[in-house]
Order: sequence, then structure tokens, then C-alpha cells
Amino acid sequence: MADISCIMKEIELMREMIPITVNKETQIIDDMMQEIQVKNIEPEDKLPSENELAEMYHVPRMTVRNALIKLEEQGVIYSKQGKGRYLKEKSQKVQLHLTGKTSFTDKMNEAGHSLITRNVSCEKIKYDEKIYHILHADESDAVYKIARLRIINDEPIAIHNSYVCEANFPEIAEDGRKIESMFAYYRGLGYTDFSSSKTLLSVTFPTFNEQQLLSSNRLVPLLVIESDCMDTKSGNVLEHTKIVYRSDKFKYDITID
Repeated sequence: MADISCIMKEIELMREMIPITVNKETQIIDDMMQEIQVKNIEPEDKLPSENELAEMYHVPRMTVRNALIKLEEQGVIYSKQGKGRYLKEKSQKVQLHLTGKTSFTDKMNEAGHSLITRNVSCEKIKYDEKIYHILHADESDAVYKIARLRIINDEPIAIHNSYVCEANFPEIAEDGRKIESMFAYYRGLGYTDFSSSKTLLSVTFPTFNEQQLLSSNRLVPLLVIESDCMDTKSGNVLEHTKIVYRSDKFKYDITID
């Protein structure tokens, strides 16, 4: 357990070395993160109070509070009512191979993780030119989005969205409400080998609905992987996939098989 007085001295030294032009709120955040990185503040250590930090940085208490709220939103610290703020214990990150032909379920099972998948929705989408083009669907075709929440070690960490054309899978409106693994569903229909022609990676921040599903704060970035799933034998596109991962819960393996 770190001594708060020592933390205060370390932060004070850093504060004196930083140019006065730096935004105070940003400076407080940067100083705290530096203290955490060099392990002067360790998990479950109590942070200096708002009043102590306000006095140290010569700023209004609200400036300190805003900085600490942002650290909370990023999942770095947490509050105990009536007691103060503490450094959060880091959860162990799950290694995820972003390339390859293996399903997410198979990857997690092979790695020995406790995986739970919960089907959260199956809904017909409005016409989307990009998705319809990828699926080779006509504008009059019905396309459904099947969303599944992935929970590992009791933590919700990813949402898998699969877009499927009803013309290819006539029962998808009914079947989609029960699907947990799309690969398992395809195998049940006789498909055995899968491939992908393109994979795109981007970063975004969670919508309100994604925050609720992932128990995530709005400032925790999401890694977005978009790809298609093809039947290798026929070359037909089975689905367009958009997966959002909590960036703070994974470490990513991008080695090409």
C-alpha cells in the first residue's frame, strides 16, 4: 500500500517540471497516469482527495473533479462512497488472434477461457447500401442482424453482429433468435469450410446501448473488426460481420497464419 504523502510529493515534483501552459485538467490526468505506470500508485491504493489535489495544483476543486471523473470513465480508478477514490485492479487481458479462419467460440475454448454467449437480438435492418452490396442482396431482400454478447470470465467484452440475407437462409428470421454461434449454424446446414476476402479494423467509442451491454464507460475505446464470411467451396458470401471488442480487455495477436 503506497503512502499518500509520498504520492503527493512525487506529483508535486512532476507538477513543477511541467510548463504552466499545459491545461491543468490534462496535467492532473497525465501526472496520475505517470504515477500509476511507475507503480507509485498500486491497485487498491487510495488517491489524494479532491481538496488535496486542488491545493497542490492551485486550481478550483471542480477542475480536479473533472479530471478524476475522466479517469473513472476510462476505467482507471473507482469511487467508494464516503471514502474516496482508489486505483482499480487490472483484469487479466484475453489474447485474441485477429486473423485466421477459426470462430471466436473455438478460439476461446481452445485457450481454456470460460465463454458464455448470449443472443441479444435478431432484427430486420433498414436498407444499407454497403451491407447489401457485400451480401449481393437486392434492395427488396430482407437482411437480418443477429447480435450476440460475449462474456468471458464473467465479464462482457465483445458484441458480435452478423448480417445475413433471408434469400440465402429462409428461416433466419426465426432461427436468428436462438443462434449463439453462426459457424455452428452454418455447419448444421452443411457448410464445412469458411474463408474471408477482406478484414477492416477501426476504433470507435461505445454507443449508449453498447455501454449498457458491455458494462463500459463512454471513454473506453472499442476495437471494431469488419469482415465477411464466405463458403470456401462455392465462394458465396454467407454473412457480413461487425464485431466490437472492449479494447481494455484484450491483447491482440495479428500474426498471419
